[in-house]
Amino acid sequence: MRLSEQDIINAICLHMAERKQLQPNQVEVEMMWDEDYGFSAEVHTEGRSQIIVAANILEAVERYLLNQMNMRVFRDQIHLKLEEEIVADIA
Repeated sequence: MRLSEQDIINAICLHMAERKQLQPNQVEVEMMWDEDYGFSAEVHTEGRSQIIVAANILEAVERYLLNQMNMRVFRDQIHLKLEEEIVADIA
């Protein structure tokens, strides 16, 4: 199974909204990849921004799959990849 970059962004929005007690539409996400640091995302909420690292992205995807798709997936089964966009392959 593969999640598109938009699916990953949706997962992060839902996850961060739940953690910060906001509505998902109050969260903006920009995915990033850097040769030195790997995958990350810049998250904007309530006029503030923060950078989340790959472990946080994987946690968001894991919760998204469980809560939205009723799929129990462990973090080591999720692999982020950079293609034309950032995708997540689920083993």
